[in-house]
Amino acid sequence: MPELPDIEVYLHALRKRVQGETLEHVRVASPFLVRTFDPPIRAAEGKRVEGLRRIGKRIVFDLEGDLHLVVHLMIAGRFKWAKHGAKPPGKIGLAAFDFPGGTLLLTEASTKKRASLHLVRGDEALRDIDPGGIEPLGSSLAEFKEALQRESHTVKRALTDPHLFSGIGNAYSDEILWRAKLSPVRLTRAMTDDEIARLHEATQVALREWTERLSREAGEAFPENVTAFREGMAVHGRYKQPCPACGSPVQRIAYADNEMNYCARCQTGGKLLADRSLSRLMHGDWPKTLDELEARKRR
Repeated sequence: MPELPDIEVYLHALRKRVQGETLEHVRVASPFLVRTFDPPIRAAEGKRVEGLRRIGKRIVFDLEGDLHLVVHLMIAGRFKWAKHGAKPPGKIGLAAFDFPGGTLLLTEASTKKRASLHLVRGDEALRDIDPGGIEPLGSSLAEFKEALQRESHTVKRALTDPHLFSGIGNAYSDEILWRAKLSPVRLTRAMTDDEIARLHEATQVALREWTERLSREAGEAFPENVTAFREGMAVHGRYKQPCPACGSPVQRIAYADNEMNYCARCQTGGKLLADRSLSRLMHGDWPKTLDELEARKRR
């Protein structure tokens, strides 16, 4: 799923291409995409784009007439900039937004159509879409601590909860926790002030560094390679590969549609976190530490 750094890079590219321009036509190719009916999507046509912004992982086109076009890419949704009048591609095309200088295509490479398009009128309707999480890059340590410990969760779950933090998902939470040297299953209300301060700093540094890095990679082109698995990540998507800090193999727990990646040496004191499905399968034979796992591999 595109997260805060990816969305910010999309916004940078979109501002250069459509801000101040008129949205000529909206061509919807998938009946599952549009989630609102009043005002109708056609009401956005002929309106000038006055600004673009991010609400969590959503991209908002602020249109004249107090209208707001809101796109949530979810897991597999992506944007592509094409020549004027381009058609949405095949089975993955969801919609096309025509502007004088080109067409913005919305695609979703998944059989599960989760991406969404809303058109709302007024700031109050826009606030109803906002999950309410704080902006991690603009938060003070006190604000960050309050959001983190508002409920008792694992720190991994808290970071990815859009009601607590805006724009952080599965990929960058892995990178943040590795940088902070914290176990992903550490309970938020058990965290010390030092751990919270480390996490706050790691969150801001990781998100800023990746936003800057992705911006440099895209340059003046429209971002094409938007993915949760990027070269240069420390742990996310790097199962069994060496941790860049200590060289130990990165560990993984897979669950539902996501996975949790971590370095046992750097983050959990060498302890392996139990994968529930494997733990049930192996019962007492599940290795408890990284050293025990490595010893078994040498047998």
